Amino acid sequence: MDTTSGAKIHHPYWPRDLLIPNYVANDRSMSEILVFLFSICGLFLLVTWLITGSSNRFGIWRRLALCWFAICGFIHCVIEGWFSLYYDVIPGDQSFLSQLWKEYSKGDSRYVISDNFTVCMETVTAWTWGPFSLWILFAFLTNKPYRFVLQLIVSLGQLYGAVLYFYTEHRDGYVHSEYGHPVYFWFYYIFLNFLWIIIPLVLIVDSWRQLSAAQTKTDNSKKSKKN
Repeated sequence: MDTTSGAKIHHPYWPRDLLIPNYVANDRSMSEILVFLFSICGLFLLVTWLITGSSNRFGIWRRLALCWFAICGFIHCVIEGWFSLYYDVIPGDQSFLSQLWKEYSKGDSRYVISDNFTVCMETVTAWTWGPFSLWILFAFLTNKPYRFVLQLIVSLGQLYGAVLYFYTEHRDGYVHSEYGHPVYFWFYYIFLNFLWIIIPLVLIVDSWRQLSAAQTKTDNSKKSKKN
């Protein structure tokens, strides 16, 4: 057992002298929590893949993009929505989603100390980008003309949030995780969050190309009418 100034530390988080007086250890295992998370994400992916496959309008890459937004809708609205509502009781709560956050916090302990940045960021993400992600899915399925505008807005928001998420921790010196740990640092903290940099970047470029092509067509049409 780690000790600091003679006091026992009963939590697995970093830095090791972090004070979490109301912490209660999970009674569910890591594998149980991760299987649940990835099973639900897989279900959303499968259902969205099947729904988008019923139309000949979507290619493979567009269908994958819509699967991404369906999963984002679930993660943002449900998982991050839970955090935004119950962040102050999560360390001592044994609800499944609270235990999921306590497990994830082994890679970023800011989530068990009600860190101002994470609370604000996750609240904006949950109640803005979550519903908007589902709106994007609806917009593409119903062929709304504003679908790529929504995709651009949400992807920019996700990218901005992810950059701030990494940059604030970088400035703190990566003290909220066991630096270099293969699961907690590299998988939980780096890999899972880096997805919200790479994929939004790709979708921003996609939106740029689609909107630029539409504007070029409009401009050419106006020139033809003038001539």
